[in-house]
Order: sequence, then C-alpha cells, then structure tokens
Amino acid sequence: MFEIVAFYLFAILTIVMFSITVFTNNALYALSALAAGMIFISAFFFLLNADFLGVVQIVVYTGAVMALYAFGMMFFDSMSEVKERIQNPRLVFLLSGMAAVIIVIVFVSPIVSDNIIAEYAVHPEYGNTQDVGVVLFTKFLVPFEVAAVMLLVAMIGGIILAGKKMDVSYSELSEDEIDALESSNEKDSK
Repeated sequence: MFEIVAFYLFAILTIVMFSITVFTNNALYALSALAAGMIFISAFFFLLNADFLGVVQIVVYTGAVMALYAFGMMFFDSMSEVKERIQNPRLVFLLSGMAAVIIVIVFVSPIVSDNIIAEYAVHPEYGNTQDVGVVLFTKFLVPFEVAAVMLLVAMIGGIILAGKKMDVSYSELSEDEIDALESSNEKDSK
C-alpha cells in the first residue's frame, strides 16, 4: 500500500515539476523545477530498490547536468528577445501530439503485456550496486574505459581552451592590478 501511495505521489510531483519547466517564462523557475523533477525521478529508483541508480540520478542529473544548465543560463543573454515564427501552429500541435501518443504506446505496451523478461536479473545473494559493478566491469569493460578516456580528453581540452582565452593569470596579479584590469574591461565593453 505504501509503495502505491508513494508512486502516485512522486508521479504527480514529477509531472507538476516538468509542467512548470515547460510552461514558465522565468528561466530560474524552469531550472529549479527541472532539478526538483530529476530528484523526484530518483524516488522511483529508490521505490524499486535500485539504490545505486537513485543516487546516480541525483548526482549526475541533478548535480552535474543542472550545474551545466545553470552555467549556460548565466552566459545566455537574457536581455535579447527570441522571436519564434511558427507558420501553422495547429499542424505543429497535431504532429507533436501524435508523436507523444506514439511514444506513450511504444513504452506502455511492453508493460501491459505479460511477456516481460528480465535480461540481467538481480541475484539475491548480493545487492544491486554489486550487480551493476559486475556487469560494467565484465561485459561492458571496454566501453566503460573508452567513456572514461573520452571524458578525460574533453576535460583537458576544456582546460586548454579556457587557458588560451585568458590573457593574464589572476593568480599572479595583486588586488590593485586585478581591480584596474576589471575596470578597464568594463570601460571597453561600454
């Protein structure tokens, strides 16, 4: 009984948060609602006793991806207006509604049918996290290592690109020199 009540509670909260994300005009409200929706999605993993996936959902999506969106929002020029021109809004509404119905049917039909087979069943002698680790480091070791190397290369590339854009290192300057440099940058931008 508890699981059913918790499921419907978190489902309603998730739908409300993502609706706020879509329909609000304030970017900060949208970002906050998106982060809350991601946290509510992790509750489903905890209800299914997939603790590892729940924590990964919170850390990766709510932590890292939301931080990325926040940086993007800070660098986005919110003063400039974006004008959208939709030639036929009814056609767009009809096509997106049909796409949504098709996606719902595709994802709901296996749940409704009786022939669902678990490909990697959880073994009762050890937990979910250990199962994920065994699958990652046996069957998917090479893709896991390739993803790690790609992330390392992307991080190093980002550091190099950010370093090239800096003319002066702030760590080597005194506070007076930093203030003078920032005031000259403000004058140049005006």
